[in-house]
Amino acid sequence: MTESTTDRREKLTKYRKGIASANDKDALIAEINNALGVSEPVGSPHTIETLGRGYKRQSEAAERVRDRVNKVSKCGLPEVWAGSTGAKAGEVVAAAGRDADQMGEAFHHVGLRLMRFAEQLKNAKELDKDGRHELNQALAILDDEDGTWDNWFDDEASERVLRKAQEVAGDGVTHRLQGAIMADEGARHAAREMNKYASEARAGRMYTDELSDADKLALADTAAQGGPRELNELLSANDLERSGQRMEKMNAKDRAEFEKMLADSKTPEERAYLTKALAAGSDMNSIDTFQGKIHGKDPRWLREHLTPVVTSEDSVTNGSTHSVQFKGQKWAQGGFAQEGTCVASSMVTARAMVDPVYALDLTGGESGQESDPDAFRARLVAEQHRVHEEGHGGENWGGMDLTGKEKVAEKEVSPHTGTKYDYTGMPNPDARRDALPDIENAVHEGKPVPIGVEGYNEQGKRSGHAMMIVGQEGDMLQIYNPWGETKWISEDDFVNGHMDKAASGMPDAYGVHIPQ
Repeated sequence: MTESTTDRREKLTKYRKGIASANDKDALIAEINNALGVSEPVGSPHTIETLGRGYKRQSEAAERVRDRVNKVSKCGLPEVWAGSTGAKAGEVVAAAGRDADQMGEAFHHVGLRLMRFAEQLKNAKELDKDGRHELNQALAILDDEDGTWDNWFDDEASERVLRKAQEVAGDGVTHRLQGAIMADEGARHAAREMNKYASEARAGRMYTDELSDADKLALADTAAQGGPRELNELLSANDLERSGQRMEKMNAKDRAEFEKMLADSKTPEERAYLTKALAAGSDMNSIDTFQGKIHGKDPRWLREHLTPVVTSEDSVTNGSTHSVQFKGQKWAQGGFAQEGTCVASSMVTARAMVDPVYALDLTGGESGQESDPDAFRARLVAEQHRVHEEGHGGENWGGMDLTGKEKVAEKEVSPHTGTKYDYTGMPNPDARRDALPDIENAVHEGKPVPIGVEGYNEQGKRSGHAMMIVGQEGDMLQIYNPWGETKWISEDDFVNGHMDKAASGMPDAYGVHIPQ
């Protein structure tokens, strides 16, 4: 069976060490044969390049669609309804134009990434071929004139032959390892790019006949104020899919009532938050009460009360920090980041990110109309303490074990994303690298990923901390730290033990709870 890309890297790294440390002929021969037994990089560079060129051609077609949509938008559209939810024609056409832009960008970048991967895979295969040749050459050096391994003597000449073969074999296994790394990294980056753009094709995820395509497009296009639209869409792919499923299962009375709520909404943002509440699992009575609290509120008020994390355009750089706050009060453990309720606090904020009804309970109180930061802090800390006790956290609001962490993830977040969380240990860089695709897929879908980090001081005392991965862009991960901030960390930092850039003194990500 062909190894995974990570297995290939691990084995070749191991055999390179074995070749370098071999002190006799038999040991060296065994390590060379082990290195030769590792499978070569798989895949057809020609096929991948052909696919890439096909995607690039599609980007040109998307540009033509965008141009036609833009012409329509300049024709002085009347203020008419385009869908049953209350989306106006101008709103829908603007959404269609942005959607065409995104489609063209997706085809273009995926095409380029595939073509680059094809070149990387071609080079990886050439490196691997060279390495195999050198390993076989090393075996030939060790062979005697009769073609057997028998005539070998413990003398200076034999030692020189051994070291020469060892040098050639070392070059060979190094070239094979370089090829394996090149193929692995190229494949991961291509997959990351394709998964990202696939998740952004969100309107098509709302599988319901109860709304028109115009309605779906307008909902998928709605974003929170305060940052770039493409980084702050209110409805994730998971939200759109779950809300569509809920609508399909509604009885006629509830469906008509919900569609009327959407049609009566004063802004696109109000419609989107109602849809997000449906996706999060709220029943019709709760959604009706929720609309009564948010109806007619302007987009800024809605964003402040219902969206804890907003990503600004200038924040998406490695190491940048953004405060997560409501009216100056941070979404922080214990209110001032002074308690050890990091697990519970991460879960509370993660739930607020996916469930706007819950977010409003915290920010707006029972009436939903409050804007007092002190009252918000009291409610926030009370919720953190509740969840901490739910997970049987430590005394004096300190610490929670993995069992408790899994329990609160399943109780507080899973019901509102529709997904179960499974723990994945990450004891080394290879394990963290293996976990990245699943982490990225989850956050692209709109499912926060709990992560544990740790570090040891000079005396060997361990410190641990819980955070949440809430976003991904390019080669960076967006980390929510319950000290009341988000930080962007490069994937290299995540893999190679530099998470102390997000949580001082704790460089290693030791485990994640990945949504399934």
